[in-house]
Amino acid sequence: MSAPAAPSAAGGPGNGGAGAPGSEFRKEMGPWANFALGFTYLSPVVSTYTLFSTALATGGPPMIWAFLLAGLGQFLVALVFGEVVAQYPIAGGVYPWARRLWGRRWAWLTGWVYMWALLVTITSVAYGAGPFVAILFGFSPSVHTTVVCTVILIIVAVLINYCGTKVLSWAAVIGFGAELVGALVVGVYLLVTHRFHGIGVIVDTYGTQGGGSYAPVFLAAAIIGFYQYYGFEACGDTAEEVDRPGQVIPKAMRRTIYVGGAAATFTCLSLLLSVADYQAIIDGRDPDPVVNLLFDAMGEVGARLVMAVVLISFLSCTISLQAAAGRLIYSYARDEMIAGHRLLRRFSHARAVPGYALLVSAVVPGLIAFGSLISEDALTKIVSFAILGIYGAFQMVVLAALRARLKGWRPSGEYTLGRWGLAVNAAALAYGIFAIVNICWPRTPDVPWYENWIVLLCGAVVVGSGVLYMVTTHHYGRGEAPAGDAIPERDPERKATGKA
Repeated sequence: MSAPAAPSAAGGPGNGGAGAPGSEFRKEMGPWANFALGFTYLSPVVSTYTLFSTALATGGPPMIWAFLLAGLGQFLVALVFGEVVAQYPIAGGVYPWARRLWGRRWAWLTGWVYMWALLVTITSVAYGAGPFVAILFGFSPSVHTTVVCTVILIIVAVLINYCGTKVLSWAAVIGFGAELVGALVVGVYLLVTHRFHGIGVIVDTYGTQGGGSYAPVFLAAAIIGFYQYYGFEACGDTAEEVDRPGQVIPKAMRRTIYVGGAAATFTCLSLLLSVADYQAIIDGRDPDPVVNLLFDAMGEVGARLVMAVVLISFLSCTISLQAAAGRLIYSYARDEMIAGHRLLRRFSHARAVPGYALLVSAVVPGLIAFGSLISEDALTKIVSFAILGIYGAFQMVVLAALRARLKGWRPSGEYTLGRWGLAVNAAALAYGIFAIVNICWPRTPDVPWYENWIVLLCGAVVVGSGVLYMVTTHHYGRGEAPAGDAIPERDPERKATGKA
């Protein structure tokens, strides 16, 4: 690794400033690479291929409308984030944004929730790749082989991250290419050669609602949409590595949403219209429809080639997630907000990466992967908690932004929503609350109560442990980075002390 990072220049990102003087990162990430980073983190191929079977079995073909529902809601969140990052282009994303918008305590808890959500999301993505790795290399997938493949993918991803921003940029662009092949080329091929249904199936529930309303079934299947639309915030996590971040990053966030959303919807639609027997999936007789479909449509050689492309998508998504997690942990440690901050803020100047922070983003997800061996439905539970944590951290920033607006904050970066800011901010918060409630809602009354409420319980453990850690260690009060200064200051004494 290297020696501890030197203190950042006054007003620079190390002190929570709006500019980047004093930052140890190099501005080696161009606009398209920044977009590609967010796109590969959002990853239309990864999310669709991972949860297609679950969503289709739960809600039938109309589950595809979840992409529209979640896309519209998250687009509102991306607009709010665009305003914030334009004014505060600081490495680490939601933690420094919450710090400037509200204060130290709120920022500390936001960073804590987001950190664990990112680490779990890394596991969920790498875990989802396990079956595809097994098929590509010709061995039988099992829980144990999936865990091994998960850990190997995490190791490969962190080694690529260690190579620096330029290599990260190239990995993002290559991953973007793989996503386009997986989403567009494969999708078009399936529609041309292996189509069994007309577009009308997207309103045919195939009886998944039983004798009741379809709404609860659709909301359960909507996990595929909620899992799809995050990753755009990664564009802001690398803000100190991008020239003109106030212009580039808000645009990259918005582009990630509508390009990624369109690609994901098309991918899902091409799979839906190419499935021969929906009832076999709904009844559980075809537990792996994506793989079976690809082999039926393309033969063994073609299917394995697609698996290779899909694996690149999973790897690039894992790389992007680790990049975001490593920079969050580094930003946290740079402000002395966590135990071990002297080690975690160490910076490799040769490669311009936070080495020990990146190491944490590999070790913890690896341990979570091994912990999944105790669960029979590990992937769904890991994904559900990952979504809850990410959405929770997002809404903590959205709430902080709304509170700051009501107290007088007027965004002053290169991108603002103007008079629409308050309405968009409020609508983004309403959507986020709805999504969080839906993700936590218990839907399996036949299992033990703790399994039925596992997602909410995991969330409560993360928040509860964070609050306990915060009040017992008081790490949130360390560091000299500005906090709460987005709100116009009316108390001269408070302004002089910098307390928030």
